Amino acid sequence: MNLEFTPQGVLQAYANGIFPMYHAEEDMLGWYQPDPRTIIPLDGFHISRSLAKTIRKGTYEVRIDTDFEGVMRGCADRETGTWISEEFITLYSILHRAGYAHSVETWRADRLVGGTYGISIGAAFMAESKFHRETDASKVALAALVDTLNRSRFELLDVQYLTPHLASLGAIEIPHSEYASRLRKAINRTRTFNATA
Repeated sequence: MNLEFTPQGVLQAYANGIFPMYHAEEDMLGWYQPDPRTIIPLDGFHISRSLAKTIRKGTYEVRIDTDFEGVMRGCADRETGTWISEEFITLYSILHRAGYAHSVETWRADRLVGGTYGISIGAAFMAESKFHRETDASKVALAALVDTLNRSRFELLDVQYLTPHLASLGAIEIPHSEYASRLRKAINRTRTFNATA
Protein backbone atom coordinates (compact mmCIF):
# COMPACT_ATOMS: atom_id res chain seq x y z
CA MET A 1 0.00 0.00 0.00
CA ASN A 2 1.29 3.44 -0.95
CA LEU A 3 0.81 5.45 2.25
CA GLU A 4 0.47 9.22 1.98
CA PHE A 5 0.25 11.70 4.83
CA THR A 6 -2.84 13.43 3.48
CA PRO A 7 -6.34 13.44 4.99
CA GLN A 8 -7.54 10.76 2.55
CA GLY A 9 -4.30 8.79 2.88
CA VAL A 10 -4.51 8.75 6.68
CA LEU A 11 -8.15 7.58 6.58
CA GLN A 12 -7.15 4.80 4.17
CA ALA A 13 -4.36 3.77 6.53
CA TYR A 14 -6.69 3.58 9.55
CA ALA A 15 -9.19 1.56 7.52
CA ASN A 16 -6.39 -0.96 6.97
CA GLY A 17 -5.25 -1.08 10.60
CA ILE A 18 -2.27 1.26 10.13
CA PHE A 19 -1.56 4.56 11.88
CA PRO A 20 1.13 7.26 11.54
CA MET A 21 3.53 8.59 14.16
CA TYR A 22 6.09 11.36 13.83
CA HIS A 23 9.59 10.91 15.26
CA ALA A 24 11.06 14.29 16.18
CA GLU A 25 14.55 12.87 16.83
CA GLU A 26 14.88 11.61 13.25
CA ASP A 27 12.45 14.18 11.80
CA MET A 28 10.62 11.38 10.02
CA LEU A 29 7.13 9.93 9.74
CA GLY A 30 6.55 6.26 10.47
CA TRP A 31 3.57 3.98 9.82
CA TYR A 32 2.64 1.26 12.33
CA GLN A 33 0.56 -1.90 12.43
CA PRO A 34 1.20 -3.53 15.84
CA ASP A 35 0.77 -7.26 16.40
CA PRO A 36 -0.74 -7.85 18.90
CA ARG A 37 -3.12 -4.88 18.84
CA THR A 38 -4.70 -3.36 21.94
CA ILE A 39 -8.41 -2.67 22.22
CA ILE A 40 -10.77 -1.75 25.02
CA PRO A 41 -13.85 -3.98 24.78
CA LEU A 42 -16.79 -1.60 24.87
CA ASP A 43 -18.54 -3.83 27.40
CA GLY A 44 -15.39 -4.25 29.47
CA PHE A 45 -14.23 -0.77 30.46
CA HIS A 46 -13.22 -0.87 34.12
CA ILE A 47 -14.20 2.06 36.30
CA SER A 48 -12.49 1.96 39.70
CA ARG A 49 -14.31 2.99 42.84
CA SER A 50 -12.36 6.25 43.05
CA LEU A 51 -13.02 7.08 39.39
CA ALA A 52 -16.72 6.31 39.80
CA LYS A 53 -16.77 8.69 42.76
CA THR A 54 -15.10 11.44 40.70
CA ILE A 55 -17.65 10.95 37.91
CA ARG A 56 -20.59 10.97 40.35
CA LYS A 57 -19.38 14.16 42.02
CA GLY A 58 -19.30 15.93 38.65
CA THR A 59 -15.79 17.18 39.32
CA TYR A 60 -15.28 17.76 35.61
CA GLU A 61 -17.61 18.95 32.89
CA VAL A 62 -17.43 16.69 29.83
CA ARG A 63 -17.65 18.33 26.42
CA ILE A 64 -17.31 16.80 22.97
CA ASP A 65 -15.68 18.43 19.96
CA THR A 66 -15.54 21.93 21.44
CA ASP A 67 -11.72 22.32 21.46
CA PHE A 68 -10.24 19.60 19.26
CA GLU A 69 -6.98 21.44 18.63
CA GLY A 70 -6.64 22.20 22.34
CA VAL A 71 -6.83 18.48 23.12
CA MET A 72 -4.21 17.67 20.48
CA ARG A 73 -1.92 20.35 21.88
CA GLY A 74 -2.50 19.03 25.40
CA CYS A 75 -1.50 15.54 24.23
CA ALA A 76 1.60 16.96 22.49
CA ASP A 77 2.74 18.84 25.60
CA ARG A 78 4.83 16.24 27.40
CA GLU A 79 8.30 16.16 28.90
CA THR A 80 9.41 12.95 27.19
CA GLY A 81 8.90 14.33 23.68
CA THR A 82 5.94 13.96 21.38
CA TRP A 83 4.99 12.24 18.16
CA ILE A 84 2.35 14.93 17.51
CA SER A 85 3.94 17.54 15.24
CA GLU A 86 2.40 20.75 13.92
CA GLU A 87 1.82 18.90 10.65
CA PHE A 88 -0.20 16.30 12.59
CA ILE A 89 -2.28 18.99 14.30
CA THR A 90 -3.04 20.63 10.94
CA LEU A 91 -4.00 17.36 9.22
CA TYR A 92 -6.10 15.95 12.07
CA SER A 93 -7.86 19.30 12.42
CA ILE A 94 -8.88 18.96 8.77
CA LEU A 95 -10.22 15.48 9.56
CA HIS A 96 -12.04 16.95 12.56
CA ARG A 97 -13.76 19.56 10.41
CA ALA A 98 -14.69 16.78 7.96
CA GLY A 99 -16.36 14.80 10.78
CA TYR A 100 -13.80 11.98 11.10
CA ALA A 101 -11.74 13.13 14.09
CA HIS A 102 -13.30 13.80 17.49
CA SER A 103 -12.27 14.97 20.93
CA VAL A 104 -13.76 14.19 24.32
CA GLU A 105 -12.75 16.87 26.78
CA THR A 106 -12.82 17.44 30.53
CA TRP A 107 -13.21 21.00 31.75
CA ARG A 108 -13.07 22.61 35.17
CA ALA A 109 -13.91 26.27 35.81
CA ASP A 110 -13.94 26.81 32.04
CA ARG A 111 -10.38 25.48 31.71
CA LEU A 112 -9.47 22.47 29.57
CA VAL A 113 -7.83 20.03 32.00
CA GLY A 114 -7.89 16.74 30.13
CA GLY A 115 -9.10 14.88 27.10
CA THR A 116 -8.67 12.27 24.41
CA TYR A 117 -9.04 12.30 20.64
CA GLY A 118 -9.17 9.86 17.77
CA ILE A 119 -10.51 8.87 14.38
CA SER A 120 -14.01 7.54 13.72
CA ILE A 121 -14.74 5.35 10.67
CA GLY A 122 -18.04 3.49 10.55
CA ALA A 123 -18.47 1.72 13.90
CA ALA A 124 -14.74 1.85 14.73
CA PHE A 125 -12.99 4.46 16.84
CA MET A 126 -9.21 4.61 16.84
CA ALA A 127 -8.11 6.50 19.96
CA GLU A 128 -4.83 8.33 19.43
CA SER A 129 -3.76 9.94 22.67
CA LYS A 130 -4.94 11.47 25.92
CA PHE A 131 -3.70 13.98 28.48
CA HIS A 132 -4.54 15.35 31.90
CA ARG A 133 -3.63 18.43 33.88
CA GLU A 134 -5.63 17.38 36.95
CA THR A 135 -6.15 14.03 38.67
CA ASP A 136 -8.41 11.60 36.77
CA ALA A 137 -9.23 14.18 34.07
CA SER A 138 -8.12 11.89 31.21
CA LYS A 139 -9.81 8.85 32.79
CA VAL A 140 -13.11 10.73 33.00
CA ALA A 141 -12.71 11.67 29.31
CA LEU A 142 -12.02 8.04 28.39
CA ALA A 143 -15.05 6.86 30.38
CA ALA A 144 -17.16 9.46 28.55
CA LEU A 145 -15.72 8.26 25.22
CA VAL A 146 -16.70 4.64 25.99
CA ASP A 147 -20.18 5.78 27.03
CA THR A 148 -20.58 7.80 23.82
CA LEU A 149 -19.41 4.87 21.68
CA ASN A 150 -21.81 2.49 23.40
CA ARG A 151 -24.76 4.85 22.99
CA SER A 152 -23.81 5.38 19.34
CA ARG A 153 -23.64 1.57 18.84
CA PHE A 154 -19.95 1.46 17.94
CA GLU A 155 -18.27 -1.95 17.89
CA LEU A 156 -14.51 -1.34 18.18
CA LEU A 157 -12.30 0.90 20.32
CA ASP A 158 -8.64 0.66 19.31
CA VAL A 159 -5.96 2.01 21.65
CA GLN A 160 -2.91 0.72 19.74
CA TYR A 161 -0.46 -0.45 22.43
CA LEU A 162 -1.00 -1.99 25.87
CA THR A 163 0.28 -0.07 28.90
CA PRO A 164 -0.26 -0.90 32.59
CA HIS A 165 -2.53 2.15 32.80
CA LEU A 166 -4.74 0.98 29.91
CA ALA A 167 -4.75 -2.59 31.26
CA SER A 168 -6.13 -1.26 34.55
CA LEU A 169 -9.03 0.22 32.56
CA GLY A 170 -9.85 -3.08 30.86
CA ALA A 171 -7.68 -2.95 27.73
CA ILE A 172 -6.65 -6.29 26.20
CA GLU A 173 -4.35 -7.46 23.43
CA ILE A 174 -5.64 -9.43 20.44
CA PRO A 175 -3.75 -10.84 17.43
CA HIS A 176 -3.54 -8.53 14.45
CA SER A 177 -5.51 -11.02 12.35
CA GLU A 178 -8.43 -10.81 14.79
CA TYR A 179 -8.15 -7.03 14.94
CA ALA A 180 -8.20 -6.81 11.13
CA SER A 181 -11.34 -8.97 11.00
CA ARG A 182 -13.12 -6.84 13.63
CA LEU A 183 -12.00 -3.65 11.90
CA ARG A 184 -13.30 -4.75 8.48
CA LYS A 185 -16.72 -5.47 9.94
CA ALA A 186 -16.85 -2.27 11.99
CA ILE A 187 -15.86 0.18 9.26
CA ASN A 188 -18.59 -1.17 7.00
CA ARG A 189 -21.31 -0.20 9.48
CA THR A 190 -23.00 3.18 9.33
CA ARG A 191 -22.66 4.97 12.65
CA THR A 192 -22.56 8.56 13.84
CA PHE A 193 -20.29 9.65 16.68
CA ASN A 194 -22.98 11.36 18.71
CA ALA A 195 -22.84 12.52 22.30
CA THR A 196 -26.64 12.52 22.59
CA ALA A 197 -27.38 9.17 20.90
